[in-house]
Formats: sequence, C-alpha cells, structure tokens
Amino acid sequence: MGVQKRSGPLDWDDLRGFGALARAGSLSAAARELKVSHATVGRRIAALEEVLGRGLFDRRADGYVLTAEGAGVLELAADMEERAQGILRRAGQEAGLTGTVRLTAPEPLAERLLIPRLAALHRRHPGIVLEVVSDPRSLNLAKREADLAVRLARPRQGELVTRRLASLAYGVYAAPDGDTSAWVGLDDSLAHIPEAQWLARNAAGARVVLRANTLTGQLAAVRAGFGKALLPRWFADEEGGLIALPPPAPPPERESWLVVHPDLKDVPRVRAVIDAVVAAFEEEQERLGSGRP
Repeated sequence: MGVQKRSGPLDWDDLRGFGALARAGSLSAAARELKVSHATVGRRIAALEEVLGRGLFDRRADGYVLTAEGAGVLELAADMEERAQGILRRAGQEAGLTGTVRLTAPEPLAERLLIPRLAALHRRHPGIVLEVVSDPRSLNLAKREADLAVRLARPRQGELVTRRLASLAYGVYAAPDGDTSAWVGLDDSLAHIPEAQWLARNAAGARVVLRANTLTGQLAAVRAGFGKALLPRWFADEEGGLIALPPPAPPPERESWLVVHPDLKDVPRVRAVIDAVVAAFEEEQERLGSGRP
C-alpha cells in the first residue's frame, strides 16, 4: 500500500532521523546516534513518508532497507546534512573560549594520560566543557560525532587535518608469580590491529589461556597470573608491579595521531583543547616511546 502524500514543509529533524536510520539500519541504533527514543525515530520516518507521499524503507525482519525512492532521497538528504553541519561549524568559530568540545580517544590514553593532564586546561578556561569519549568504533568527525580524535593510525580518507603526536612502544609483561609460558591474547575482533598481527607471527602455536578485547582486560589477566601479554610500555610501567620479559621478536610500535575537521581547527575552544592535547603528548613523549619514567 502506498503512502498518502500530505502537503506541508519538510522538517529538518525528520530528515536527520531518515539519514540516521539509513546509516544504522535499525530504529534502536538510529535512536542512539540521535540521542532520542526509537519511537521518536519511527514517528519522524512516518512523518517524512507522509509529506513525500512515498515509502522510503522496506521493513524486514533483519532491519530497515532503503527502497529505490529512499535511496534517491538519501542522496539529497546527505548533501543537506553536510551543509547544515558546515553552518554549525562556522557558527562555532564565533563562540570563543566557552562551550563544549567533544574529544574521542582510546580508553587507556583518555583515562590515564589525557584526563589528568587536561585539568590545567580546565583551570585556564573554565568555560570550556570537555566531553571525553572512549568508543571502540571510530567516531565520524564530519558528522560531528566528535570534534577531535586521538587515533592509533593516521586516517587515509576524508578531508581531515592530522598531526602526529607520538610513537607508543610495546613490551612483553607478566606478573612476578604469573605463568610466563602462556599468553594473554586479543579477541578475534581485533585481529586486524598491529599487536594482534605481531602475536600471530611471533606467538603462533603458543598456549593462549585468555583473550580480551580491551587493554584493561589484558592487564587484569596479566596481574591475575594468567600469563604474559604484549602491552604498551608506558601503560605497563605506570601500573607497576609487573616484570618485563624478553620478547620473541622486536615488539611493534603504534603511532598516535590527533585528528580534527578543518572547519573546527581554528575555533578558539577547539584550538585550546588541541594545544593542551599536543602539550600532554610532548610532555610524555620519552616515556611513551621508551617506557622510561
């Protein structure tokens, strides 16, 4: 059955809901992106379909799939969304040293390196509200999921401004009374990262007694005596109480990069956070790269 067309203006929130659902494929995932309820997303899609007089999605058991009409609308809506985000970014350039800056970074770097050292920024600029987010996925800066990102690889796509921060050295660690013949490995979902590839090359056939998908999970397993693990040297040394073991091959290094959308790099509050993040890594560069205090 077709959707009856209702005359009236397009609602921007309806279009945002449409774009989120097209990307996510489910009401619940789109609701999380938009920070609304799934019922609200459903109402927005229904309202847009009523205004346009056509069905935009096929409702299937495994989620929402764009119809041919929906795919055409998505192409136009994506252009509108990018223009709207550009307007928001430009408006932010006039906001000065007040407002929110959303920074995403890997959990250990966020919690153990950045947050403690960003306290000085807060004292200098109390009008800046920091949001520090550790998310296993790479948040989309172009869609304003975050303003800044610290990443362990240089982005190769998109018009993003990047700056190298530091190299992170790795070593093999165990608890003093732990099983040094066994390994604490990484979950298969992380098989693509350099640490997992190093383990696959250099610990092939070794006994793996526990796998974890977070660095803190690996650390907890090492401290509990399960076995040895490949850990960032600064992270293991800061934890204390672990012993460094001879690695079977030279451990990998990871590069950390600061990433920002070009429209935001000169916004005063964002620039202040950029400078503070860069200063934090410069202050700790020797320890991050060598493991020495």
